[in-house]
Amino acid sequence: MAKLAEAHWDAAAILAEAGRSAEPNTLYAVWASEIPGHAVRLERTTDGFQISGEKPFCSGLGIVDRALLTVGLPHPRLVEVDLRKNSSQISYDLEVWKTEAFRNTQTGAITLHELRVSPDSLIGGPAWYLERPGFWHGACGTAACWAGGVAGLLDFALVSKRDDPHTLAHLGAMQAAVWGMYALLKQAADEIDAAPSDSKAAQIRALKVRHLIDGMGTATLQRFARAYGPYPLSMNEETASRYQEVGLYMRQSHAERDLESLGQLTLTEIIES
Repeated sequence: MAKLAEAHWDAAAILAEAGRSAEPNTLYAVWASEIPGHAVRLERTTDGFQISGEKPFCSGLGIVDRALLTVGLPHPRLVEVDLRKNSSQISYDLEVWKTEAFRNTQTGAITLHELRVSPDSLIGGPAWYLERPGFWHGACGTAACWAGGVAGLLDFALVSKRDDPHTLAHLGAMQAAVWGMYALLKQAADEIDAAPSDSKAAQIRALKVRHLIDGMGTATLQRFARAYGPYPLSMNEETASRYQEVGLYMRQSHAERDLESLGQLTLTEIIES
């Protein structure tokens, strides 16, 4: 649920940042993943544009009504597509999704077949999607979903009757990590509210937040498994699903690539100061 809800509210925030409004009673998705070297093509026609190509990691297939898609390279554009109206020009492939994690979100790949879009469907200019401050605010929102997924594991831990010293030590560490994630996200939210238009600060903050949430979240997953063993991961359906899904969700982090970017930004700040 969080994966679909986060994408919907991200889309609403993107549209608002572009001076637009989301359609009422409409569920949105944001599909921004690309096959390396094979971005969806944006081609001009006599009366507008058309988009063609494949896009992976699309959640909400058959569930959402509209999607914001990244198209074109090297400076991607964002386009709004009415999925219901244009269903005959879009193919869904759920078979590419091999894991049970997020199975209920209907995640898979799409193929666009010369789908016609009007100039008004293009949102922002080239590279606007990636360069706006809201891109980085949204990155913090995704990290908040990671944290929430991890925090939910404590529901099982807190009702477990295991109280040996090792289990209690892991429980204490997990509780501390969840508190740390909450405090970090609260600090990030306060900073965003104080300076919502500062794009550089937004990028640096988001890279820090995602790195720290990923680290604390991954450590909590490891501790949970070591504390409670295979039972909740194999015989408790809700806990097993949460554990698998949050682990996969956190892999949206770009890990060392993001840390390289953070290091470069930090060095640039020092040189410029």
